[in-house]
Parts: sequence; C-alpha cells; structure tokens
Amino acid sequence: MFEGAYTALVTPFRRDGSVDTGKLRELVELQIAGGIDGIVPVGTTGESPTLDVEEHVAVIRIVVETAAQRAKVIAGTGANSTAEAVELTRKARELGADGTLQVTPYYNKPTQTGLLRHFTAVADLGLPVVLYNVPGRSCCEIAISTIAELAKHPHVVSVKEAAGSVDRVSRIKDVCDLEVLSGDDSLTLPMMAVGGCGVISVASNLAPKAVADLVHAAAAGRWDEARALHARYYRLFTDIFLETNPIPIKAAMEMAGLGEAVYRLPLCEMGADAREKLRATLRKTGLLT
Repeated sequence: MFEGAYTALVTPFRRDGSVDTGKLRELVELQIAGGIDGIVPVGTTGESPTLDVEEHVAVIRIVVETAAQRAKVIAGTGANSTAEAVELTRKARELGADGTLQVTPYYNKPTQTGLLRHFTAVADLGLPVVLYNVPGRSCCEIAISTIAELAKHPHVVSVKEAAGSVDRVSRIKDVCDLEVLSGDDSLTLPMMAVGGCGVISVASNLAPKAVADLVHAAAAGRWDEARALHARYYRLFTDIFLETNPIPIKAAMEMAGLGEAVYRLPLCEMGADAREKLRATLRKTGLLT
C-alpha cells in the first residue's frame, strides 16, 4: 500500500512562529515535482509536539488538498495519549488522508500489552496504519512479537523502522507480511536489500528527486544505480542528523533557498560548527554551488 519514497515534511513557520501555510503548499508542490510517492505531514520532522490540535489538523488539510491525489498522504497523528491519537486520526480520515503514521507513545513508556491496545484502538477506526518504531524518541521499542500480533489487524499495513537496525527488517518479515519502510535515510538501501519497500525520508525535503530515484532504482532491481545514488548522498543522509531532527534539515533548506529555518522552542537554530559542516556537505553533493 505504501511502497516507495515518502517525505517526512517539515512544517514551515513564519518569523512570528505561526505556520506558513503558503510555504507549506509550495513545499508539497516541490515534493511532487521531484517524483516523491507520498508525503507525511506533522511527524517528528514536522515538529508535531509543538503544534496545537487546530494547527495539526490544518497542516494535514492543506497537504491533502494540495497533493490532490497526486501523491499519497500519511498523516502523522500519533500521540502519547491514546485518546488524542484516536481523535487526530479520526480527523485525518475525514480530511481524506490515505493513512496514518502512529509513533510509539513517548514518555509514559507503555508495556507491550499497552502498545497492542493503543495501536489497535487507532487501527479500529479503519484508516491504514503505519506503525512507527523509534526507540530513540519514544524510550521503548515495539517488540517483534507485538508487531506480529498487530499485523493480524486488517488496517495495520506497514512499519516505519527508525531503530537503526537492518536486522529488524528481516525479523519482521520472518513473522508477518507487513511492509517495512526505512525511517533512517542512510539505511534505506540496506533495508530494501533485505525486503524493505521504501523510506519515510528527511533528506527528501531538500533532495526529493535523489531519494525517489534511489528508492525506485532499488525497487526495480537496478542495484548499481541505487548504490551510486546512496554513495553520492550518503554524507547528506548522515549530516542532516548532526543535531536533533529537524534542526539540520531546516538549516539545509534555508541554505538552498527553500525557506527560513524557523523553529519552535525548545528546538532552536543550529550551532555554528555543525552548520558549517552541513554546508560543506551540501556543496560536496552538489546541492549548493
């Protein structure tokens, strides 16, 4: 259902901190022009923890409207509260999103039984669910046995794996038939080599065509082409995580003239040394002249 290259879209802010809806529409058009298969608004890269509910819903609505079925939309509607995740997912379904990205509830550290009940409550709404395993953010992982159990639900269709482990792809595919999407740009190619079907990418905010071409080449078995793209952009894939995401990717987009790097606290501007290292990487990859 969700094979291909998806962009975990940044949320652009004006200098006063408000959501820049005009720029948001421009970024969606940029992604579609670059050949991206789908867009994931208001995930981690979209600074979802600092958007209120009204803003969260508005961003999803604008992305769905602008994409206009030219690219799929997987709305980030996860939360550490099951009730909030259910309500946001219900709204995303009403707005016409194609699916929902459900992050592992963060901070409250649920048990595997709690995770099973949480994700099931969301999936029961009927919108296709992409589970999001990111223990570095959520403090706990979705156990393979829990994924296998959730895979029995007709509306749980994919897993975004952002635990830094290619081995997890094989372990998941060994116990169920869920799609696996890489959540780490630098692991997209290795994960696809062992059965992954694509990526939810941060780097594609800046380089949508490169990421889309890499994923499409790998999916078609053109491994030499995919490896060449991986090698060319590998440093970008790593250096956009020099600081907490999405600080570097917004800084990189600013350097490339795609909008100002404005954040909401507690996120703030990139440190000078890391920024210069990132700028050098953009030059090396040809993204800056």
